[in-house]
Amino acid sequence: MHQPNAVKVSWETWPRHEVFQFFSGMSNPFFGVTFTTDVTKVKAYTKARGISFYYALVWLCAKAFDQVEAFHYTMRDGALYRLETRWPSFTDLKPGSEQFHIVTMPADGTIDEFCREAKTRSMAQDVFIRMDMEGDGLFFCSCLPWLPLTALTNERDFNADDAIPRLAWGQYTEQDGKYTLGISVEANHRFIDGLHIGQFYQALCELMDNLT
Repeated sequence: MHQPNAVKVSWETWPRHEVFQFFSGMSNPFFGVTFTTDVTKVKAYTKARGISFYYALVWLCAKAFDQVEAFHYTMRDGALYRLETRWPSFTDLKPGSEQFHIVTMPADGTIDEFCREAKTRSMAQDVFIRMDMEGDGLFFCSCLPWLPLTALTNERDFNADDAIPRLAWGQYTEQDGKYTLGISVEANHRFIDGLHIGQFYQALCELMDNLT
């Protein structure tokens, strides 16, 4: 199984241990937040480069997650681990198809390099999902480009140790030359608070603003 590198962490040195124990008593510790963000620069950048807006936003989200410490943690066999990074596992559609598939890959290289590699892998994939790439070191990502997104829930087993964040967005909307997009984030409250989603939002906005 291909997975990001991870190191074991001592419970005694993890500041969130008490909060983790509190939310462990809940059958469904997940919660969701949807926010709107300005993607005007992302749209302009991807159009100028001839790359996918969707793949570019997946890469940007991966880099934003990297900047928030709380999103680096996961559970394995009752032990706590810190991931070096999280890999995106994202849905995709081939031209003319109504059957989606799931592509999983590291967010390596530049945004342009990732977009080109994502397109190559997606077009070459001949199975619904590559199970050898699946694991706890991912974040799940999907897009509904046919409608504006204001909220969304994801399917899951009610496994409290599931620390995988879920992302989704829909159709961007335009007004006076400005493009906005609703992005939904679902996370396990054992590991993540609203503060951390706010940090992710701030990191994502800064990355998008710095696109030139």
